[in-house]
Amino acid sequence: MRVAIFGTGYVGLVTGTCLAEVGHQVVCVDIDQAKVDGLNRGVIPIYEPGLESMVKANHASARLAFTTEAATAIAHGQVIFIAVGTPPDEDGSADLQYVLAVARTIGRHLSVPAVVVNKSTVPVGTADQVRAAIAEELRARAVEIDFDVVSNPEFLKEGDAVADCMRPDRIVIGASSAEAVALMRRLYAPFNRNRDRVVEMDVRSAELTKYAANAMLATKISFMNEIANIAERVGADIEQVRQGIGSDPRIGWHFIYPGAGYGGSCFPKDVQALARIATQHGHEPRLLNAVEAVNEAQKGHLFELIQRHYDRGEDEGVHGKTFAVWGLAFKPDTDDMREAPSRRLLAQLWEGGAKVRVYDPEASAEARRVFGERDDLVFCESASAALEGADALAVVTEWKQFRSPDFAAMHRALGDAVVFDGRNLYDPQEIEAAGLAYYGIGRGRSLNA
Repeated sequence: MRVAIFGTGYVGLVTGTCLAEVGHQVVCVDIDQAKVDGLNRGVIPIYEPGLESMVKANHASARLAFTTEAATAIAHGQVIFIAVGTPPDEDGSADLQYVLAVARTIGRHLSVPAVVVNKSTVPVGTADQVRAAIAEELRARAVEIDFDVVSNPEFLKEGDAVADCMRPDRIVIGASSAEAVALMRRLYAPFNRNRDRVVEMDVRSAELTKYAANAMLATKISFMNEIANIAERVGADIEQVRQGIGSDPRIGWHFIYPGAGYGGSCFPKDVQALARIATQHGHEPRLLNAVEAVNEAQKGHLFELIQRHYDRGEDEGVHGKTFAVWGLAFKPDTDDMREAPSRRLLAQLWEGGAKVRVYDPEASAEARRVFGERDDLVFCESASAALEGADALAVVTEWKQFRSPDFAAMHRALGDAVVFDGRNLYDPQEIEAAGLAYYGIGRGRSLNA
């Protein structure tokens, strides 16, 4: 099938590449000429495991193309995806300006019947706005062309996006037209060979499903962080508590890891947007507001543990100290730093007068863009290099290569011999046996130090 995709971010680029991988003819559109030129040269603007080789292979085979020419892409597409950003507006609601701009562009250039697919995460009712915007442009041209608008939310996890797209656990299709559903089933048929993964529903239910799924997962994370904070105060170990509740099949093991807070492009934005939707419809979303408030507070908890160690009347806190920070991205296997807990921690350390030596396997370039060049920030080429000259270590992202360090070497390197484990990667007893002080989230030395 012939597919056009507006947007070459995480969702658009991954979706387009995976559709090309199964044989569809895909044209991806972006207004950024430099980005498009780079993609046509094989320069991938994001880090996602497995994506680069797949993009290059499908581009070389002419199944995947990149352009800034919207009219050409629209003429090509039987199915036209809208996969542009919906950043949070100042009031927390989703900003639809880019989605509606694409809709108007489609209306200005549509010449044959097509199915328009909202792949972006959008508030309930957006499909109606997209339909109205396209229809308005068609009326201005005095033409009548049949089109359908479908909601097909994405469920891609950064770091696993390619696998999630190639082997989806569900494909949600919200539509009011049987013909549109049939076309979408044809499009996704290669992903359904083992079993039918399509979940059909009405458009508004599909739009709400994406927000509800992310809000549920965010709620689990915030709940576990709340329990971790209680564990610190009552003298319990959150890792033992997690083992006790995770074995309950009603709860399960996913998303019950306490830590430094969630970030990225989905959970913060979608929880805020869903809360705003509720408010606009006269309902106070107390639980959603609490989930977001707990997460915002949790992002400062690692620094609270640092203060607990240093602000005991023995010195001047973190002033003049140098901290090694392992991990900048909001999660492993991505370079995404949007809403990342590391941003809060670094700001707090700098405000306290500390210097920082950082290492992240993929996010250093993005961090340079975010923070710029500054005297109190050093980018290191390895985890061990970040420890050189540092007084303490803070672990912020749970990259696999951080899981089994040499604790004896760490003890020799760190001037104050202390580790602040924002992801509970390490066994407190093992670290303390190596002569290091340990602070985790809801466990370890934070119980009694």
